[in-house]
Amino acid sequence: MCRHIAYLGPEIPIRRMVLDPPQGLYRQAWAPRRQLHGTVNADGFGVGWYAPEDPIPARYRRAGPIWADELLPDLARVVRTGALLAAVRDATEAGADAEAAAAPFADGRYLFSHNGAVLGWPDSLAPLAAALPPAELLRLPARCDAAFLFALVRHRLAAGDELGDALAGTVTAVAEAAPGSRLNLLLTDGTTVAATAWGDTLFHLTAPGGGVVVASEPYDDAPQWTEVPDRTLVRATRTDVHLTPLKEPAA
Repeated sequence: MCRHIAYLGPEIPIRRMVLDPPQGLYRQAWAPRRQLHGTVNADGFGVGWYAPEDPIPARYRRAGPIWADELLPDLARVVRTGALLAAVRDATEAGADAEAAAAPFADGRYLFSHNGAVLGWPDSLAPLAAALPPAELLRLPARCDAAFLFALVRHRLAAGDELGDALAGTVTAVAEAAPGSRLNLLLTDGTTVAATAWGDTLFHLTAPGGGVVVASEPYDDAPQWTEVPDRTLVRATRTDVHLTPLKEPAA
């Protein structure tokens, strides 16, 4: 269910992370090598990136498959960035939200993506929805589990959690409410990346030329890719990657 990638490092053209790698996100849309659930990610895609001296990211999203978009190659060729988050989508269930349901979701300086599925959605998360302010629910950009997960993360960020704690708290709460859910989350503010491995694959890499990549799967066969153990929180900057085990909710 989806593939995603985040990059922090020296300024590069977007295409170098998304289109050019031999097994990059573009190819993962129809031929992922490590995806544990689903086979084709053709239900939309998106790229979010940060410009120098601007903390608010820009986004380009579409409802169709990444390989069918005629504008992305030119955009990815000329736009350069030192921080991005991109994703291709395999929808959990069909819906009418089109590109509004395609990651990355955005709020202020944050970009967010979800690879996975919430079991029993939406009924399983009704107690968590009841605990959110009504305004948060009214702000949902799409009627899908990923958009709701971002609402939970946003609520924790607004309460003062840093990125990693916001993801860890969300994953723990959702896993308790909907056991068996797959909750690989990816979040960035342009200077830090946080991610969770919970039910699907996740890897990190110190990129050639500097910088850090966190991705659902390697975009090439370089031996430097490191697999993240399941039930793990990743915190990454341009120079460091830290892994923290996540605990299963009490039965």
